Amino acid sequence: MLYIVATPIGNLDDITMRALSILKSVSCILCEDTRHTQILLSHYGIKNKLISYHQHSNLVKVDEIIEKLENGEDLALVTDAGTPCISDPGFVLINKIREELPDIKIFPIPGASAVISALSVSGFNLSSFTFLGFIPNKNGREKFIKNICDSSDSVFCFYESCYRVEKLLDQIEKIFINRGQENRKIFIARELTKMFESYYYGNVKEVREKLLKDPIKGEFVVVINRFKE
Repeated sequence: MLYIVATPIGNLDDITMRALSILKSVSCILCEDTRHTQILLSHYGIKNKLISYHQHSNLVKVDEIIEKLENGEDLALVTDAGTPCISDPGFVLINKIREELPDIKIFPIPGASAVISALSVSGFNLSSFTFLGFIPNKNGREKFIKNICDSSDSVFCFYESCYRVEKLLDQIEKIFINRGQENRKIFIARELTKMFESYYYGNVKEVREKLLKDPIKGEFVVVINRFKE
């Protein structure tokens, strides 16, 4: 069977007892970066075989993993941080297993998720929300933001890089002003559970002013509230 194991997004204490038990017991662990996962395993004294599986892995690697499952091995899939298959290539492996080996059991081992963690402290009504993954880094950014403006009845959340977050806020402010939504609330979470964990809340102008007072480093989750006239 295959276990999809959530791991900490920063603080190494944010892992469940069940996840640790699974990581100890499986035949091997499939991971994005073996060096990164080894830090977590060493912290908890876990010794297990690591196999790299990431977005550049070819079909030969996928077939090797499937062969292990066919031979009755139990495997765990982890990502560098958070819950696997949320904006990462783990879904390719799972989809292939479900198509070719429908009898193989796949179990989620819940835990940390940057987007869910950010949403939970946003203060917005989350009876429904839309997760958009990573914002395009070049073409399509303006259309991406305009689509959010045009769908003003939903909470939207997405990931952005520290290298582009200032530009993002400039773009949002310009487009929101043109759409008459300059007071629409946004929330940004930076470096969740890590040493420089920070949160910014307000309209885009207020958030931009607050954020620029701090070093623009790390990873960002951006949450945009519904627009109220």
